[in-house]
Amino acid sequence: MGAPTTETTPAAAPPPTTRGRGRSRGARALPWAVLALWIAVLALAGPLAGKLADAQQNRAVDYLPVSADSTQVARLQDALPGGEATELVVVYHRDGGLTAADRDKAAAQIAGIARAHRLTGGTPHAVPSHGDTLMYPVASTGPGQDDAARNAFVTDVRDRAEGGDGLTALVGGPGALNTDMKEVYSSLDGPLLYTTVAVVAVLLILIYRSPLLWLLPLLVAGVADAAAMAGVYGLHQAFGVTVTGQSQGVMTILVFGAGTDYALLLVARYREELRRIQRPYEAMRAALRGCGPAILASSGTVAVGLLCLLAADLNSSRGMGPIAAVGVLCALLAMTTLLPALLVLLGRRVFWPLVPAYGSEVPRPRGLFAAMGGSAARRPAAVLATGAVLLGALALGTLALPGSLRNDDAFTSAPESVAAMRILAEADPGRSAQPITVMSPTGRTGEVLAAVRGTEGVASAERGRSGGGWTEVSVTAQAPPESAGETATIHALRAELDGPYGAHVGGPGAQQADLAATSTRDRWVVVPLVLAAVLLILVALLRSLVAPLLLVVAVIAVWGAALGIGGLVFGPLFGFAGTDPGLPLLSFVFLVALGVDYGIFLMHRMREESLAGAAPAAAAVTALRTTGGVIASAGLVLAATFSVLVNMPLVSLVEMGFVIAVGVLLDTFLVRIYLVTSASVALRERVWWPGRLSRPRTGP
Repeated sequence: MGAPTTETTPAAAPPPTTRGRGRSRGARALPWAVLALWIAVLALAGPLAGKLADAQQNRAVDYLPVSADSTQVARLQDALPGGEATELVVVYHRDGGLTAADRDKAAAQIAGIARAHRLTGGTPHAVPSHGDTLMYPVASTGPGQDDAARNAFVTDVRDRAEGGDGLTALVGGPGALNTDMKEVYSSLDGPLLYTTVAVVAVLLILIYRSPLLWLLPLLVAGVADAAAMAGVYGLHQAFGVTVTGQSQGVMTILVFGAGTDYALLLVARYREELRRIQRPYEAMRAALRGCGPAILASSGTVAVGLLCLLAADLNSSRGMGPIAAVGVLCALLAMTTLLPALLVLLGRRVFWPLVPAYGSEVPRPRGLFAAMGGSAARRPAAVLATGAVLLGALALGTLALPGSLRNDDAFTSAPESVAAMRILAEADPGRSAQPITVMSPTGRTGEVLAAVRGTEGVASAERGRSGGGWTEVSVTAQAPPESAGETATIHALRAELDGPYGAHVGGPGAQQADLAATSTRDRWVVVPLVLAAVLLILVALLRSLVAPLLLVVAVIAVWGAALGIGGLVFGPLFGFAGTDPGLPLLSFVFLVALGVDYGIFLMHRMREESLAGAAPAAAAVTALRTTGGVIASAGLVLAATFSVLVNMPLVSLVEMGFVIAVGVLLDTFLVRIYLVTSASVALRERVWWPGRLSRPRTGP
């Protein structure tokens, strides 16, 4: 197609009427009113969006439900005298052994820290581990519960603990780990947003080949992201929705990914309407009437699927549902109101240099997708069987998924707190283990201590602080921290103590065990709920039972294959030592919801062709030819936006981004093009059973 810069019309427009002048005034006023409304929304949303990062809760215990044993322990510990203390461990290490000068230097630095801060218990004493490592436990109640003060305390201790000349000085412990975790999450917002914008911009430039058009979806997505962040902050303030760095990052990805998908559909239909309708305002009305129902149905399906996460017990997963749904709905609102307004105000010139002139012919679609659909239609059974075997083989990779992710392995590049604990683990595994914490009713502490010491797997147990009717018991396990052996010890302690003594067992290892157990429970509850909700929506939209079942089975197969590919690469290629416990559930929800989203576009068009009288094979090939390009573009954009997470410094985000990106690509270029098409051809009219389209007809 050429690149005209002026519009041509096949015939002169009819003379305007009074009604036409009124409609023309409305056509000019409405886009400006929509633009003004969104400017007001952005002005109100901006300050609230900026507060969302401060509302994040990224500790492991924040992810757990209130009923979890380790959550009870954490709350009881906070209520004890000194419970608000920030606890650190200063580690000094020299390969080959510490010298006397090293020990003197360490003692002097710790004394300086004690003088500068109000440390719990005064100046701490060194706890030696063999001859090459020295550990000083440092704790202070001075910072209180204020995050900024705690971070400042950790930073100052790190500044004062200096190594040099072969001596390593590192600061670890729970307080340092929390500071490092918060710093990593707070650093995600900028790089995540900039990388996402860059990736989407490049793809839109390649798709539209216009110096201006690509900017509009990107600008509108940015506005939608700000509105979504403000909305999520409101949910957090009003209903206590748990906001994590992971959920906020995924929401941004969804806003740009799903929002750009909706923009692709709308712009493609608008370009088509501009060729047959002279006025941009009227062309946009026709475009919204044509593709609006499909966009509404697909976004509604995604939102409903995500909201099923409200049934999860894990706070992080339960919060992810409404947060991601808010992102999808804000993207929907912006792309169906603000984007149309901008397109109408800018007129046809926004498409320059490929301007769709009024009265010009619509270019014939490329034959690529028709050829793909034809190959699937010629031998549907063979194509379907080959695809099913391939997906099944890939799904076997789930057997190679590494075990649950430990706190020490949560970062792609270990921060100082993790490096410090690793040095301690190598020097003295028993002493470096983060203790299991037992909270005992004070009146029964003696009995609890005796029961704990007699439990298999316990190396030692010591009485700690008391207050409010509870006493803290610090337990050292024989097994390394967050290992299968420590988990077995935790279960043994709970079996011994929960019933007879009313004690609670917590600590970092117990929190990880509770995370894994709660994630397993959530999968059994949420997965059937998502499948049922999505299936019901598809039945209502497609007026069939077989077609919805086909789409649901297809997205389940995609999820299994994508997770299997993850199992094949996470350990050998990425070097990850574990899998985030929430990965199977969250990847399932996103892939099912987003996969069905594309299925709606394809099957809805297939149903339209069947209603128009097309034979099953012809309807399938025509639907693929007309929607394949848009679905492929949308799939590439969505996969690319989720792949941005692969560059993030947290293993959980890398794993989620990889699995979802791979799943979207499999769904777009294998399942939609070949498997759904071949299954539809093989089933013929039966794909619409029991609807009226399921009645047999003649023809190929």
